This record gives sequence, C-alpha cells and structure tokens, in this order.
Amino acid sequence: MRTLLYTTSEGTEVYVQRGTKSPSDFKVTYDEVGKRTRTPKHIHLIVDLYLKRAGNPTLANQLVDHIINNLVLKVKPIQSFPPSLQIFQPTHVKQFQPLDAFGEYSVEFLLILTELILIQEKTNYPDGTMSFELFTKFRRGDDIFTVVSAATFRGG
Repeated sequence: MRTLLYTTSEGTEVYVQRGTKSPSDFKVTYDEVGKRTRTPKHIHLIVDLYLKRAGNPTLANQLVDHIINNLVLKVKPIQSFPPSLQIFQPTHVKQFQPLDAFGEYSVEFLLILTELILIQEKTNYPDGTMSFELFTKFRRGDDIFTVVSAATFRGG
C-alpha cells in the first residue's frame, strides 16, 4: 500500500510504502503524468546534477552545497511510518530554479527525492556515510567514474 507524500507543482506524485530492512524502512516511488511508476536511486540524482552542472556550474555547485549542508548533515532517522519531510520548504527552490532548464528533474522534485532517500538511508544505516561521501565527491569534482561508482555501490 503506497502513501502519497507530496505532489510537485508539475503534478508529479511522490509516494512511500513500507520496506523490509527495518521496522521504519520505506521505499520511495513516484508517478509522472503519462509514465509508469519509478523508484529513484542515488545514480538518478547524480546524473541529473551532472546535467545541471553542465548548464550552470556555479548554481549547480551551490545546490549541492545546500544538499550537503542542509540535507545530508541534518536529516534524522525516523521511528514511524510514514516519514515526513524534515527540511524541505518550497522557498528553498526559488534560488535554484534556473537549474530547472537543465536535466530531467525540477529542483523541487530533486530536493524532495534527495531528502526522502537520505531519511531512508539514515533510518536503516544511522552510522552510514555513503550519501555524504557521494555528494562530497561530486562537489569536489572527482572524476565521473569515481562518482558514478559511489552512486551505484550496493554494499558487500
């Protein structure tokens, strides 16, 4: 059973459903008008950030700084289902809105997905550092192979 958590200004619906990794685990999915349901992963966020950085490097780097400083470092694990957004406010979008011209995702959608993925990660792996390392490597300008490898790492 999916629970609608957020609808973007473009009409994309973001859902959560119970997961199996922990009692508070959840999965994120989304429905865009006219497309099938999709499940976002770190790699989708990173690819979109590369496209945004190609179009406006300065603003894209500021967006990643915002993600690191205001999401990665501040999001907390949850103890109940469904989760709620802890940080996101619609006002966060305005300064980065020119980036909507680049990539597949709007900044609003990207921030919502990123926050939910981070909440899920912190809930299941409270001491994990994957997202911090991933976004830091991207921001630092590490080579694309290193960043994409970090975005697709599955443990082991």
